[in-house]
Amino acid sequence: MAVHMLMVCVLGALLCQMWSSAEVEALYPWRNQGKGLVRVKRDWIIPPIRVLENSKQVPENLVQIKSDKIFTGEVIYKLEGPGVDQEPKNLFEIDDKTGVIRSKRPLDRERHNSFTLKAFALSTSGERLENPSTIEIVVLDQNDNRPAFTQSQFGGSVSEFSVPGTSVMSVSATDADDPMTENAFLSYSITGQESIPANAVTKTMFGINNETGAIYTRDVGLDREVVKGFRLKLQVADMGGMGLTSEGVAIIHISDINNHAPQFSPALYSMTAVENREDYEIGRVNVTDRDDRGTGNWEGKYFISNDPEGLFAISTDPATNEGVLTVVKPLDYEAMDEYSLILTVENVNPLSNKAPNLPMSTATVVVTVVNENEAPHFREDPIQIVVPESVVPGTLLKSNIAFDPDNSDLRYEISRDPERWLDINRATGDITAKRTFNMQSPNVRNNIYNAVVKVTDAGGVSTTATVAITLKETNDFPPQLFPLSGTVCGDAGHRSSGLIVTAVDKDLPPHAAPFTFEMPDDLSINWTVIQVNHTHAVLQSLLELEAGEYVVTVFVADSGSPVLSTYAQVNVTVCLCDSFGDCKSEAVAVLGSSVGIGFIALIIIMASIALLLLLLLLAVAVTSCGRRHHIKKGTGLLVGESEDDIRDNVFNYDEQGGGEEDENAFNIDLLWNPHDAPSTPGSYYPGSGVPRGKQPLRKDAPHNLPSPIYPRRPTADPTDIEDYINDGLEAADNDPNVPPYDTALIYDYEGEGSLAGSLSSIASGSSDEDQDYDYLNNWGPRFQKLANMYDPR
Repeated sequence: MAVHMLMVCVLGALLCQMWSSAEVEALYPWRNQGKGLVRVKRDWIIPPIRVLENSKQVPENLVQIKSDKIFTGEVIYKLEGPGVDQEPKNLFEIDDKTGVIRSKRPLDRERHNSFTLKAFALSTSGERLENPSTIEIVVLDQNDNRPAFTQSQFGGSVSEFSVPGTSVMSVSATDADDPMTENAFLSYSITGQESIPANAVTKTMFGINNETGAIYTRDVGLDREVVKGFRLKLQVADMGGMGLTSEGVAIIHISDINNHAPQFSPALYSMTAVENREDYEIGRVNVTDRDDRGTGNWEGKYFISNDPEGLFAISTDPATNEGVLTVVKPLDYEAMDEYSLILTVENVNPLSNKAPNLPMSTATVVVTVVNENEAPHFREDPIQIVVPESVVPGTLLKSNIAFDPDNSDLRYEISRDPERWLDINRATGDITAKRTFNMQSPNVRNNIYNAVVKVTDAGGVSTTATVAITLKETNDFPPQLFPLSGTVCGDAGHRSSGLIVTAVDKDLPPHAAPFTFEMPDDLSINWTVIQVNHTHAVLQSLLELEAGEYVVTVFVADSGSPVLSTYAQVNVTVCLCDSFGDCKSEAVAVLGSSVGIGFIALIIIMASIALLLLLLLLAVAVTSCGRRHHIKKGTGLLVGESEDDIRDNVFNYDEQGGGEEDENAFNIDLLWNPHDAPSTPGSYYPGSGVPRGKQPLRKDAPHNLPSPIYPRRPTADPTDIEDYINDGLEAADNDPNVPPYDTALIYDYEGEGSLAGSLSSIASGSSDEDQDYDYLNNWGPRFQKLANMYDPR
């Protein structure tokens, strides 16, 4: 197949061209690259169709397709793709008879710049007569969009005194037209300039690169003190400046440089300061600076050049840029009544090299000190005094304790003296002892007694100070012997049993221990005292003394200065001692001196007491056993509540016998109604005569109280055996029918005459393979899990 005729109408012209298949192949030779020298199948090859956007000639014929293949029937042409049956729909259509493709509405390149369609040749029955053809429609751009600045207002800044050519800022714009055409080729320009404030500068100060939009300085004369900024009117045009235009605004601020040094205004100040005060403001100094307010080029730093003692300080008020002068140390009018301070100032930021070369500004501040009535001053606070506690009343403790800077008369008084130990001369301030001190006073802490004195000048100004009196310990109390009574062995050989004595002294070291213990020479015939350590001694007899009471005089002295001592009388009881050196009791002593018949009598008494205790224990035991085995007849411990009791009628009983046939440990009385007896043989418990289903009751336990409901196992095995057992245990513990005496376990009566053999008769020697466990399947659902475990399958 080949294209018989292809009509293309471009831009509304009436020029038509005839394209053959060979000509199309000549226009697109790359379509056959790599195919070798083979015959090319003739097909529809249509070059892109170019359509101008916003065309007013609609509908407009774009191209006609027609096959030269001869068909016996009618040929129908169809068109598919974006712009036809896909979004955006209804932009193109095809005449199904003639094959003419036309546009139905004006196209917009900014929304859709091209379309790719498929054309079909069909029979009347819808059968494809040949392969579909691809038709590409390219929308040609028109300059139908104005360029637009990316910001409504641009902002920038440039330092004052910048040289021409200094870059300031850049502006930008966009155009929705085809960027590959002149329609989107933009050109920038400055159409107007306004200075801030108005008319401060009239010459053109800025230029712009018409291609990039970069703004730069064109001239000198940017002085921030003269002009604060500029407002530029901008224009951008497409088609290289010949097309559509838009306008914009750029605001350029002139930034400050530190080209002005601060200057004092005025240069001489006079201030006053009150003596003895500190950390308060006495005045302010002013400076002027033409640089931008609130910046480091404007803010000043102040210095005091002649204050070696550091009495004054100066700081900057950030709001006003004033220098605030303060007194940081108390001034003394009597020492100096006037100060002359030299101040200097500079900016926070370094001065620019474009600033005028001027000397640093200075100012003089004369500070006059004002005298005031100062309070008296103590020479020390606290006033330290060290005296012995036994000081003699009237002793001078301290003098010349205070002075007045104004040289006025002073009056002294004691404002606090809890023990009233002190006295003070109201005119001179001499402190004397009023009475002897006592170290044991509760107002003495760590050997220090505190008092407070007050001094007042002629003007009524007063001040106080603490008097700290450190008391030195003196030997005021003699030591006291302790204990003053005791017991020792009468046998002189038992020296280890002597009486240990010590001493107690109310004084503190070094006026207390070590103590010295001695015996007076005229009283040391039968007794002696042996020093053990610094605080203890042992009083012992030298001879074997008869039992009785003795009064022994002991001398004890301390280590104080001077040494104080005392004589103490100790009441000593001399007794008979055993082999261990301990005193024997009276009973033992008597027994030791009595005849043999007394000892036999004592043995008889002890045996009688033991016999009485044994009889008492037997009576208690008999009473307890009688209470256990004489319970009202007709009662039981546990009564079954239902024939469905899943415990399989295993009944409780209070004692554990020797086996299934052991009935000697208890007496069972089965309570049941003979009228309820079953007629079927084998319906009785073996050996009991009680029908199955009837609960046998214990006659030695009450059964008239309701028992709790024991847990019943569900139809299937419980998932938690531990919970099931714990629930049953709790029910049994709360059963009021359980006997009150100890019993490890409670069983139900299971009858007698067991047919089971001994456990030793179980054939444990055979293996599992020799056993037949099929009978487990007949034992019901409860043994099904066990049967499955031994299932040979």
